[in-house]
Amino acid sequence: MNVARSFNNWRKYRQTINELGRMSNRALSDLGINRADIERVARDATR
Repeated sequence: MNVARSFNNWRKYRQTINELGRMSNRALSDLGINRADIERVARDATR
């Protein structure tokens, strides 16, 4: 994996964490996501 792709994946990971982190617990629940699962969901989104 090259440096540019790794950097873009990291940015997407951070953006996903930030966006999900700003959501209320109810909104996350509506999506089927627990607040404790945000990092896993973000990691899966970058694969």
